[in-house]
Parts: sequence; structure tokens; C-alpha cells
Amino acid sequence: MGMFDKKTIEELEVRGKRVLTRCDFNVPIDEEGNITDDTRIRAAVPTITYILNNGGSVILMSHLGRPKGKPDPKYSLKLIVGRVAQLVGKEIKFADDDSVTGDVTKNLARELKQGEILLLQNTRFRKEEEKNDEVFSRELASLGDVYVNDAFGAAHRAHSSTAGIAAFLPSAMGLLIEKELKIMGGALGAPERPFVVILGGAKVSDKIGIIENLIDKVDTLIIGGGMAYTFLKSKGYEVGQSLLEEDKIDLAADLIEKAKEKGIEFLLPLDIVVAKEFAPDTEHWTVDADSIPETMMGMDIGEKTAELFIKKIDDARTIIWNGPVGVFEMPVFAKGTGEIAQAMANSGATTIVGGGDSAAAVEKFGLADKMTHISTGGGASLELLEGKILPGIDALENK
Repeated sequence: MGMFDKKTIEELEVRGKRVLTRCDFNVPIDEEGNITDDTRIRAAVPTITYILNNGGSVILMSHLGRPKGKPDPKYSLKLIVGRVAQLVGKEIKFADDDSVTGDVTKNLARELKQGEILLLQNTRFRKEEEKNDEVFSRELASLGDVYVNDAFGAAHRAHSSTAGIAAFLPSAMGLLIEKELKIMGGALGAPERPFVVILGGAKVSDKIGIIENLIDKVDTLIIGGGMAYTFLKSKGYEVGQSLLEEDKIDLAADLIEKAKEKGIEFLLPLDIVVAKEFAPDTEHWTVDADSIPETMMGMDIGEKTAELFIKKIDDARTIIWNGPVGVFEMPVFAKGTGEIAQAMANSGATTIVGGGDSAAAVEKFGLADKMTHISTGGGASLELLEGKILPGIDALENK
């Protein structure tokens, strides 16, 4: 696979070089300008430290939010300089330059000494960034000597700072992308078996690509969450007021059929916790999956389902989980998702949590450090699971 034969940072000469390093500092920031979750910044620290320890200097690039191609103080990377400096344990120079690559920045980059760090302004302050414009890619490239992409969370985007720039400099992937590819790539390429994939979340449409890519690779496919009701409906069951994608019912039936043909175990909920309304304090009880009352909506998997799913987790050697199996934001409907997270935490298998809501759930239950790997990129990990080529990795030099 092309994406897995790319140069790693260990194979790049960084000594005495200014290393343009694309990180993913797209962190949530509240109204007061405080960072509410710095996971993505922490994930970038090993690569920054590696470059400094190996005699390079670092020029950091990232986007933040969606400033729509023009400067917007609400999305200035000035807001994150302090936290990056704190986590790296070193002073950071900030190029306060709305044009990202103007004279201010050029001078700071030129004067950067070995062991120093410079952070550029939000790359999306320039409309050229998201167009992967060659002129802007060249401007960025001219600031340094080599390029390292470590922004896994943005690797599925073909932008100037994530892909275009690699055409003009020697390049490699950073330690985070390397780890993501090694663990996810290993699980998808040559998993230890049984290989179990658990898919949840609201919509079948978000997960079609994953199911189609993995249906040839897995031993057991487990479906929970809002997307399960479309599958249950395709079996002719009444799903009441539950989430339903009418236009995906036939597809759901086809996928169940395909799994059967391939001899793959395809598991749907056996019982469902139903509620009167979408609220935390509503009346609720458990019913069999084929008898959801017309006026009720499914909110979580029931006890029998949790038991079945946990048994599969206990027997597995490789597990990938993407998407919660219930409305875990409401404590009363978080039980199923919590039990899945706990079973994975207790498992001796390789356990991979694929970004987004499932990562948030694992954090919420305090089990993050018990997983083999939690992916830092929502969209990027989805596309990797779908078997897609990620442009930000594809653009890098081959070994």
C-alpha cells in the first residue's frame, strides 16, 4: 500500500534544518478563549521534541476552526501559543501575521536558531490554503528546509499546508501519523483474529464506506446506536419513533445479505432501551428489538444485547470501535456505551477507538489510558477505515 511506504521522520535529516511541521492544533476553545480540550496539542509534542533533540528548529503550522479564508481574531493561533509552550516546555515565538507568510514571518523564520520554535498564524487565514494553491504552498515551503506532516486530523484534506507544500521540500511523516498508520494499518492489513468491529453513531450513511471496506476483513461486525434502527427496519421490525433513514433500508438489507454470503457474523441489538421522548428524565424501559412500541424511540442497547456484544469483545484479539451505541450524553442512556468501553478496557486484545464521539465516550468514562490506541482524527480515521487514500500522507516522499 502506497500510503504505508512513506518516509518517517527518523529517515529525514533534521540536524541544522528548519523543519516546517504541520500539526493539528484545531482544538475546542470556549467563549472566553480558553482551550477546553488539549488532546490534539499533546499528541504533537513527541514530534516537536524529536526535532529539537535531533538538532533542528521547528516552524509550526496549523489551522484553527473555519475562518473562511480571511483573518479573524476569534481563530488566531495566538490563543494557543501559551498552551503549546507549556506542553512542549519551551518558549515559542509567534508570527503575528494575518497574511501567514508576510515579511514579519519571513524575517522570524530566517532568524530562527537551532533549538528554537516558531508558530505561524492560522493557515486558513489565507483563502488559498483550502484550494491547495501552488503559490501559497511555495510561500510556505520557502520558510524552511524540510517538511514534516504530523496533522493526522487533517490528513484527509488536500490543502497547501497538508499536501501542496510537499512538492517543494524533502518530506516525511511525524511520529503521530506514523503511529496512527502503524496501528490502524496493522489492524486493517493483518489483524490478529478474531477481528471484531463495533459501529455505532446516528447514521448508516456515515458508516457505509466502512462497512463495505471491512466486510471482507472482519470476523464479526456489531451494529449499535441510532444506525441500528435502519437495519432492524430492513428486517421488517417496527422501530417506532427511533432514528431511521428511510432511503437506506434497502441498502441495510443488502449489507446483511452480503455479510451472510461471506460467512461474517453480523450482530444487531436483541433488546432496546426505549423512551417516550428525547430527554434525560423521560419514562423508559427495555423491550425486545422486534417489538418497539409505535410511540417510543430507541435510546440505548438493552442488557441482553450488552451481554452478547461483551462476549464477542472478550473473545476478540483485535477490536475497532467507531461510534457510541446509545445516547451516552444522557447518563440514563449511557449504560450500553459504558459497558462496551469497560469491556474493551478489560480486554487483552488490540483495542482501537476511531476518533469522534467514541473517543469522547472513552474519555468520559475515564478509560482512555486502557485502550491500545485512540485515533486523534475523526474524519481521517473514518477515511482510513473506508480504505481511502489520505492526500496529506500520499503527498509525502516514499522511503
